[in-house]
Amino acid sequence: MERAFARIDLGALRANCERLRAELGESRLCAVVKADGYGHGAAACAGAALAGGASALAVAVATEATELAAAGLVGADGAAGAGSKGAPELITLGALTDAEVDVVLGAGSAISVWRPGFLELVAARARALGRPARVHVKHDSGMGRLGTFDGEEVVALARAVAADPDLELAGVWTHFATADEPDDDGGYFFEQLDRFEPVAAAVRAEFPAVTVHAANSAAVFRSPRSHFDMARCGVAIYGLDPFQDDPTSRGLRPALSWHSHVAAVKRFPVGQSAGYGRRWKAPEDTWVGLVPLGYGDGVRRALTNHCDVLVAGRRYPLVGTVSMDNLTIDLGPETEIEPGAEAVLIGRQGEEEIRAEEIAARLETINYEVTCAISPRVPRVTEGG
Repeated sequence: MERAFARIDLGALRANCERLRAELGESRLCAVVKADGYGHGAAACAGAALAGGASALAVAVATEATELAAAGLVGADGAAGAGSKGAPELITLGALTDAEVDVVLGAGSAISVWRPGFLELVAARARALGRPARVHVKHDSGMGRLGTFDGEEVVALARAVAADPDLELAGVWTHFATADEPDDDGGYFFEQLDRFEPVAAAVRAEFPAVTVHAANSAAVFRSPRSHFDMARCGVAIYGLDPFQDDPTSRGLRPALSWHSHVAAVKRFPVGQSAGYGRRWKAPEDTWVGLVPLGYGDGVRRALTNHCDVLVAGRRYPLVGTVSMDNLTIDLGPETEIEPGAEAVLIGRQGEEEIRAEEIAARLETINYEVTCAISPRVPRVTEGG
């Protein structure tokens, strides 16, 4: 028996990509597999996303690009696949150091650019490698992070890319700050669209083959105006709801479930405490089960006395302080639970289900922080591949 594992349903992930493709119509799907596929396992999820209809992959950092190249999912070192016809394009979206530019280009990845000095560096490194670098120019339409606010500068950068024999203009893009916030009522989201549309149109007027992309998972469901040529979907491909609601209401299937087991069952007399700091004491004589998971595995300490765990198809409250390697659950005054019983932190057991969205709500955070936080010492076990 594994101490704990996360089961990844690749069939669900493929189905989610097919669902998003249907929502996008003629627009292409780029699957975002950064942060180890939002904690689901990047390489396996990337392969499932491509099988589900994605035609591009996106990561944030250099090591993520090399991982996908090493897995044979994209072309590296000039091999077919680095944006070649019929092969998936890989895009590295984040900021890179000078040394990381070589790593990313060696993995066959396109690079995001927003300032002239960095553009010159990419061109020089591409020249040294002996093949053009594919470039996506970023417009900051209001996110306030990477990219240039100046639309004219975006157009000028696109022209500079197109004029350089060591570069290839692949795309122009932006990112939304409030697409996933229903309370925004679309105000700022549409302000960003209004800023980006003329910039994208100006670039496309001069370079018709450029790929325009803006939508994240939330924007795909928010407005077809945001779809352009391609959408970059992360959270939704994993069956997590971009609005922190019920993913099944949007036709999405959660791909991850998190499993462990009850390692011990102990009788607690009234007043007996569990865990560091004695933050819970038995209100009556009861049985307590120990589950060998803790914050070292990604169970946030803030879930102390504030979470349920599924055992034998029932919810049992997590009681006492979450420690690095263990947590405890109150099994009640009478129990038939014995050591070895399966415990589920995220997923379904019988008629009961605990979703990442529920855990996120208890933590006052977002569902993809929950799955990203599951640590590497929890093995990912794939099925449906």
